Amino acid sequence: MVDRILEFRGINLDHLGMYFEELGGRLVTDSFPFVYEAGGWRAEIISEDELAFTKTFIVNAVHIRFAAETMGELEQLIKNYRYKTTRVGG
Repeated sequence: MVDRILEFRGINLDHLGMYFEELGGRLVTDSFPFVYEAGGWRAEIISEDELAFTKTFIVNAVHIRFAAETMGELEQLIKNYRYKTTRVGG
């Protein structure tokens, strides 16, 4: 398997897990690391931290390990996941 760790900021931890379920994953643990598995891929929500840019501007930072059988499958998984986590300002 090939894997990659990415960081996502400012997105609720529950939503990050829900996106894996929407992609066909099944939650197999109930504490850190939260592991989601599906045919050909696996994802682990490794940790959640808080980043303080100022005294009042604090966001979460979540580290996720993506793993798949091939590099092509890994890239497709990350692409699909990034689509779900895209936020458009306005």
